[in-house]
Amino acid sequence: MAKPQYWLIKSEPSVYAYAQLEKDGRTEWTGVRNFEARNNIRAMKPGDLCLYYHSNEDKAVVAVARVLTEPGPDSTAPGEDWASVDMGPVVAFQEPVMLATLKSTRELKDFPLITRSRLSVVPITAEHFKRVLELGGTKLPRAR
Repeated sequence: MAKPQYWLIKSEPSVYAYAQLEKDGRTEWTGVRNFEARNNIRAMKPGDLCLYYHSNEDKAVVAVARVLTEPGPDSTAPGEDWASVDMGPVVAFQEPVMLATLKSTRELKDFPLITRSRLSVVPITAEHFKRVLELGGTKLPRAR
């Protein structure tokens, strides 16, 4: 099996909080209407891991989600050229990692959330993924 790629995905908690993903068990990640973010969705593969960022209200990375399906058309935009994947929950952070903490962490100076803040889906490095997990006091559950 190929090593997972890593991503940062954003959702406003009032629109779709991570707790809702845990409750639902899976969701179609829809509504991305930026061409670069859409292309990032199209590059996702099942098994890829995503830092789940609550934008606007919380401004914190709160969890890890997993890509469950190959990219396909966005069901909220029939006949249009947008993409989506299904996501599932992996683990909520012990401590949310606030945007201010991310900005003040030297190893994250080139973290896409800081350098490309407008994008809702961005690739991140394995090193960045690991560092944010550490900041959140969180470990991934062992694969079964």
